[in-house]
Amino acid sequence: MPGKVNPTQCEAMTMVCAQVMGNHVTVTIAGASGHFELNVFKPVLAKNLLHSIRLLADAMVSFEDHCISGVQANEERISKLLTESLMLVTCLNSKIGYDMASKVAKNAHKKGLTLKESCLELQALTGEEVSAKSPIAANRMILTSDSLIP
Repeated sequence: MPGKVNPTQCEAMTMVCAQVMGNHVTVTIAGASGHFELNVFKPVLAKNLLHSIRLLADAMVSFEDHCISGVQANEERISKLLTESLMLVTCLNSKIGYDMASKVAKNAHKKGLTLKESCLELQALTGEEVSAKSPIAANRMILTSDSLIP
């Protein structure tokens, strides 16, 4: 297909992770199989541990070089998706109640509205309530390191 980009690096990383998980099972069983301070499974334990370290190190270098190097966040798009997210309806529960918040979300989804537009349409909140200090704000739902400092 013209223009198709194969996700080879992501697939390769997933395969490496599957192998490392298998190695982890082997290491776990080998570690649990030692008796009386003598573990005859140390060679397989060490081999799988070192194998996992090498696999992860090589895969991360390749993943960085061929996949994530140069990736830039589209902050404008992220902000738009965040501010228009219907999940923000949970902010409204304490203000307008669960039932009305549910109606607001369903109306917004059905008509392709933002939560603020839906609130106004259903008269769940006034224009003043949804403007200045809107309860519909993602930044009010998250804790930042600044908010943890007294």
